[in-house]
Amino acid sequence: MADYHGQIQLALAGFYDVLTDEGELFRTRARGNFRKRDMKPLVGDWVTFSAETKDEGYILDIDERENSLVRPPVANVDQAIVVTAVKMPDWSSNLLDRQLVALEEKDIEPVIYFTKTDLLNATEMADMIKVADGYRAAGYQVILPAVAFDEPSLLAVKDLLADKLSVVMGQTGAGKSTLLNHLAPELDLATGEVSQALSRGRHTTRQVGLVQLFGGFVADTPGFSAFEVFDMEARDLTHYFREFNALAPNCRFRGCVHLNEPGCAVKDALEAGTIMQSRYDNYKLFHDLIEGRRPVYNKHDKKH
Repeated sequence: MADYHGQIQLALAGFYDVLTDEGELFRTRARGNFRKRDMKPLVGDWVTFSAETKDEGYILDIDERENSLVRPPVANVDQAIVVTAVKMPDWSSNLLDRQLVALEEKDIEPVIYFTKTDLLNATEMADMIKVADGYRAAGYQVILPAVAFDEPSLLAVKDLLADKLSVVMGQTGAGKSTLLNHLAPELDLATGEVSQALSRGRHTTRQVGLVQLFGGFVADTPGFSAFEVFDMEARDLTHYFREFNALAPNCRFRGCVHLNEPGCAVKDALEAGTIMQSRYDNYKLFHDLIEGRRPVYNKHDKKH
């Protein structure tokens, strides 16, 4: 029995398909000692396994993870395409900023992709252009298609996928599946075939898998949508707002949390209009939420 090293590509019903460093695919199962250690292999994990045949392998060890997500259960994620509707459901800076904070905390690079831009009138589109520019100024890559799912926006996403493990995330109805279908029309067919091939009885766990697209891997699950709880302390929240991080060295006091302190560079930038009011408002709301106080939502934002 030989030992191999590779990355888990698919997890379903207790089976794990592992792609070796040499490009060979093996069907494996996890040893019982993982359950005893309260560990479960995840799609995206780099693992060492032993196998006599391509269909009978056992995972021996899991490499240290860069990060891991719960929804979808994927490890070692490089970037997330945050699919964000501008209408139907209504645009919510609160939800987007929640997602960005959660990704920053996991050290996953966000890419914001706005959908349903064809539903905007000229005035609304002009407003969304300002929003997109604000997030770009904050340090994020933003794709705002002139026409929904137009070729330039799809090419921009394709270029971002190379050599990365990506997840596609966003609230229900934002257009995650539509984006994936535009990028790779064969994707639904491919995952359907895999699901049938690996099905074990009636009560199978929903599959999580990686699909190779444009030189990288994409998790073929709908992704996650909302975050009710932040894992960090309230005083650490500022570290997950990029534009605040950039300005913090100019604050009068070290450890400034940009709320009531004098000489705050972030509040100065807010007054000067160089950072977004909505970002600062959401920061304060999240700070209150973490501290256990009941937040009051912006009147133009909906809690999704």
